[in-house]
Amino acid sequence: MLLQCFACQYSIFHWARDHRLHHKFSDTDGDPHNATRGFFFSHIGWLLVKKHPEAKKRMRTIDVSDLKENKVLMFQKKYSTPFIGTICFILPTLFPMYFWNETFASAWHLTILRVILSLHATFLVNSAAHAFGNKPYDRNITPSQNISVSLATLGEGYHNYHHVFPWDYRAAELGNNALNFTTLFIDFFAWLGWAYDLKAVGNDVIAKRAERTGDGTNLWRWGDKDMHKEHEDIAKVLCKGQ
Repeated sequence: MLLQCFACQYSIFHWARDHRLHHKFSDTDGDPHNATRGFFFSHIGWLLVKKHPEAKKRMRTIDVSDLKENKVLMFQKKYSTPFIGTICFILPTLFPMYFWNETFASAWHLTILRVILSLHATFLVNSAAHAFGNKPYDRNITPSQNISVSLATLGEGYHNYHHVFPWDYRAAELGNNALNFTTLFIDFFAWLGWAYDLKAVGNDVIAKRAERTGDGTNLWRWGDKDMHKEHEDIAKVLCKGQ
């Protein structure tokens, strides 16, 4: 929760609610950052205007009961402004000034630069990953696999896969951890026992879906049997008994 405050993306409650809305009504007016309204809108324009009436209507159909039952999330939601202000802006400015005698101007402007760069990298998932790339799992939707976005976001550019299999915690086919540090982060806490009930898609299901609706591309070494077995074994270990 504290790290999410550091990311300056409002509260976890609002983020998760909008993300569920995005998946359920992707690329329609019910999608808060509808990619069919253009690159700028899906990247940042949706944050500069009021939500589309259809998005507001559809938002009432999203189940957020599990989020409301989480006391940590609701605590953050209630105090999101002071939390984000302190963790994202005040402390990152004061620490360099106190420990390394940095000037206020330098510390403050570097803090703002960090926020701008991290937010725009994140926004690329909604914009670039819905506009450029290949579609090995479903050629009929806008979300795409995009290497550049994966590099910029530490693993969130496997977007065609993520929209076809949204319940897979890895958000990438076969675990594919070479560029997916987000999955490695979750795997680390699964190893500690703090992350559990991790769900992954079987390789046979992935292969059948790719054959049925994919565009035939092979960006992520698809067909490497050794890699298939390796990541299938990893997924089984992580998901077993958690």
